[in-house]
Amino acid sequence: MAIVELRFSALPEHVRTARLVAAAVARRAGVDEAVLDEVRLAVGEACSRAVGLHMSHDLDTPVRVALIEEEKKFSIEVGDAAPTASASAHNSSGSAAPAAKSDEDEAEGEMGLAVISGLVDDVEVTADDKGGLIRMSWPVIPEPVLP
Repeated sequence: MAIVELRFSALPEHVRTARLVAAAVARRAGVDEAVLDEVRLAVGEACSRAVGLHMSHDLDTPVRVALIEEEKKFSIEVGDAAPTASASAHNSSGSAAPAAKSDEDEAEGEMGLAVISGLVDDVEVTADDKGGLIRMSWPVIPEPVLP
């Protein structure tokens, strides 16, 4: 298993770089050329969502991207450090805290997840009080066996 890890400041201008690196690594891993546009778009959506979450929560931690090459599949994990709504709903004194995200931000994040789900057959979204993770994977084309 080979892993390429990226960490970048939560700035929109870095999303393009993440897309380009993801497509290059996916191509090298053996993902079908016809699927590379889907990889680029899905990574762009996931990274844009993570950047938006970091910006709306005023976080200075980097967005994390792991590109994982396995024998039969290629996976991408995009992680953010934004706490879930339930985890951030109460402050340390136990009283209700003001909402960290507006309804518009939340709707935009849900739209991004819908786009990703439409692009990727194998996608998993998890979140806890330490942040969220979007894991996407695609099959790889096996290398031909030479006689």
